[in-house]
Amino acid sequence: MAAHQEKKLAEERKHQNMQNDTKAPQGQWGRAWEVDWFSLASILFLLMFAPLIVYYFIMSCDQYQCSLTDPLLDLLTGNKHLSDIWSRTPTLTYRAAGIYSLWVTFQGFFLSVFTANTFSLFCVVLYMSIPDFCHKCLPGYVGGVQEGAVPPAGKHHPLCFMLHTLGLAASVSQIHPSSKQLCSECSQVSPRVNSGTSEIQQFMSIDVILRKFTGNFFYDYMMGIEFNPRIGKWFDFKLFFNGRPGIVAWTLINLSFAAKQQELYGEVTNSMILVNVLQGIYVLDFFWNEAWYLKTIDICHDHFGWYLGWGDCVWLPYLYTLQGLYLVYHPVQLCTAHAIGVLALGLLGYFIFRMTNHQKDLFRRTNGNCRIWGEKPEFIECSYVSVDGTKHYSKLMTSGFWGWARHFNYTGDLMGSLAYCLACGFEHILPYFYIVYMTILLTHRCLRDEHRCCSKYGKDWERYTAAVPYRLLPGIF
Repeated sequence: MAAHQEKKLAEERKHQNMQNDTKAPQGQWGRAWEVDWFSLASILFLLMFAPLIVYYFIMSCDQYQCSLTDPLLDLLTGNKHLSDIWSRTPTLTYRAAGIYSLWVTFQGFFLSVFTANTFSLFCVVLYMSIPDFCHKCLPGYVGGVQEGAVPPAGKHHPLCFMLHTLGLAASVSQIHPSSKQLCSECSQVSPRVNSGTSEIQQFMSIDVILRKFTGNFFYDYMMGIEFNPRIGKWFDFKLFFNGRPGIVAWTLINLSFAAKQQELYGEVTNSMILVNVLQGIYVLDFFWNEAWYLKTIDICHDHFGWYLGWGDCVWLPYLYTLQGLYLVYHPVQLCTAHAIGVLALGLLGYFIFRMTNHQKDLFRRTNGNCRIWGEKPEFIECSYVSVDGTKHYSKLMTSGFWGWARHFNYTGDLMGSLAYCLACGFEHILPYFYIVYMTILLTHRCLRDEHRCCSKYGKDWERYTAAVPYRLLPGIF
């Protein structure tokens, strides 16, 4: 009898400990459970003004030679009315809708159901079958089916990859004339995709624990409810939108700007070439190392909502290409020294970005049994408890680039971002929006990630931050 009571008490203590252990981890995984007033205000601001920002930048270049003040001055002085500016904005055309539909269909998704009211089984077959083909014949390319993030339910999410080509580049000169209509098309399609998945994603989850409802409609719409909404076993909405329409359009639109420059001025300036080359390297790196992308904050923690759906379809391809857009209206021919400096900064930033990520990936894959800079890596052993009560162990590297700063890959990313802007010279502020935005974005990601890690690892995280005291800039921040 005593043994039975002792066993029962032990089980109750174990259950209580699991409950205590899971309170913190529940908040450390995914997005927030509770919404504070600042988060809600930020979300309402983005929902209202982010589409306006995209429209304003494109409109200012199209109607005001990229001036950011003249449209406001015209409105304030009464020289123009909003209706005047809007009437000069290109409307959506069947041609633009057709280009966008065919292009997305080519990538392997049935987004055309929202634009042409047709369903393409062929594109789903492409998305699901090509990954297993490419990685078998391309040395060094990690494709096929990979294990994704491990959510609280403890189950890996299988995700498949497709190596993209830029076959549309041959007709890329046709993209620029339609870019404003395409922007309108993207802006209309992505909210439909997002709202559609928001309505049905609760029926598409693998586990109930993967859903998060805060009770605040705006926050749930913005940040998403479902962690990995999907159709069937393989088609993952978040992975597709994060890595398909927007990031490929980034390169294609840039190429169209180069083609437009050639058409207007009879030459492509070295600044336009630098922007295309440096940003093209980044995009190619993304697809070649896409298996690594499964470990980023977007895939591991963010849910699929307006933030990712609209952001990847509209914000990314139309604001990440501002340098190319500006150079169409204001071509800049850099002196040799300036061009070499921009190229060197961009390549150095890419090298730091790639090697920092490579070091971390190698460290994880080998569980620390590797060599970083010719030496065995140093690390701090950490432990944490998942939502199901299981205790896990992990290692945080404190050598190589990761001994210089806790997010040194972001430092390389920012160096590359600055190079894109510097390629446009110093006569206009518009191209520099990108570095301002990336600085805010990556600094915010640093803080998000460290808040999560602090809750996750506790005192082990304090030991890690003592060993690596800087976030981005060694000796400064």
